[in-house]
Amino acid sequence: MDRHTPEQRRRNMQAVKNKDSKIEIALRKELWARGLRYRKNAKNVFGKPDIVFIGKKVAVFCDSEFWHGYNWEERKADFKSNQEFWIPKIERNIQRDKDVTEKLEADGWTVLRFWGKEIKKNPGKCADRIEMAVKGNMPNYKSIDLFAGIGGIRLGFDRAFGKNIETVFVSEWDENAQKTYNANFNDNFDIAGDITVFDEKDVPEFDICLAGFPCQAFSMAGQRKGFEDNYKGLCRGNLFLDVARICEHHKPKVIFCENVKGLVIHDKGRTFKIICDTFTQLGYTVHHQILNSKDFGVPQNRERIYIVAFRNDIDSTWFRFPTPTNPDTVLKDIMEENPVAAKYYLSETYLQTLKNHKARHAAKGNGFGYEIRNWEDIAGAIVCGGMGRERNLVIDNRQTDLTPTTHIKGEINKEGIRKMTPREWARLQGFPDDFVLPLADTHLYNQFGNSVTVNVIEAIAKKIKEVLDNDNGK
Repeated sequence: MDRHTPEQRRRNMQAVKNKDSKIEIALRKELWARGLRYRKNAKNVFGKPDIVFIGKKVAVFCDSEFWHGYNWEERKADFKSNQEFWIPKIERNIQRDKDVTEKLEADGWTVLRFWGKEIKKNPGKCADRIEMAVKGNMPNYKSIDLFAGIGGIRLGFDRAFGKNIETVFVSEWDENAQKTYNANFNDNFDIAGDITVFDEKDVPEFDICLAGFPCQAFSMAGQRKGFEDNYKGLCRGNLFLDVARICEHHKPKVIFCENVKGLVIHDKGRTFKIICDTFTQLGYTVHHQILNSKDFGVPQNRERIYIVAFRNDIDSTWFRFPTPTNPDTVLKDIMEENPVAAKYYLSETYLQTLKNHKARHAAKGNGFGYEIRNWEDIAGAIVCGGMGRERNLVIDNRQTDLTPTTHIKGEINKEGIRKMTPREWARLQGFPDDFVLPLADTHLYNQFGNSVTVNVIEAIAKKIKEVLDNDNGK
């Protein structure tokens, strides 16, 4: 990365503006246009913030990516020469920034740090955060989104908490899910990939942990002392361990988890007991309940287990999971408004294959096979790929042009039988119509089948917020 001579480096470093940089000027112009008056480069404030609101005790720093170590753990490998100079220097800068922030916050200041590229991309959004801080409307809670998928859990909490929540860290390893997530959430940080290699100390401080972790088989380790042992002995090598170790380090107010209903009975109930006991050992009071999506405004029969763990110093004795709010929604309510493309209609050849498959199983007394849903009824649980679509077929005769637009065997069926569209699947999961669908249908079906029902998450999150707000009011 560095091909300059020592003298060239010295001149370049001298040329870097430590005040009145382009990013500072852009942000100050945005604040000035809003009628917000500030001091710049206040020498009498520790750390010399770039923008200061003295009376409100709000300090703003505009950090350039190079000098302040943006995404440092990955980018420091870019230094191929003069590593002995650059790496210690940038790491001293990073530590200095942490020390300044900690001291200011200890003295009662609100500290906001923005990366240069964040300001360049959207100075208005940066100014929004500053304005909220100056006017005393900063988010009360910070959250992290682990095993984030396409952001369904986060979306539910965002709806429930409004401006009182801010996501500060996201982890998702699947690149396609990352693309959909990034298309819908405008964060000022990159999505972390494999959480198993991410140090818990590098996760920002947070109040709420959101985790839709996969349910892997729990392996016994160590001396096999049984299920009363500590979580590190029980869950080694399991992705749940990453939720536990991060929360053990940061001690958030709340841990929220969602998983398949079968988790409760997995391994004769011992897996679920491990999870609950782990949270208890970490100092949390655990609440859990199975809820069905069909009771919360979406026409889908989808049962899931939801776990809410409050830190023991928070009184959660009166926490209750939500009761059904809108159980009468049917498929007609989520139907595409206009005739859908011919590609969603089954070919006669494929439909006959499904009929033959179902007939063979019916002859054996099995109930396997495709299923056509009535528009006045609800869908079965959608899953990623496979029979998730074939078990939720519908009849829709609105499309009159059934000319094949994709390579299929035979003609399109004359019965009007089609798959539901990705947008209809999004609605089955409670995602709004402005949720961007940037990928091919195959990926979208998988993503929505793997996701959560936003309506249910929102209903639970509102109950969580009631407990936290009541606790903060003491």
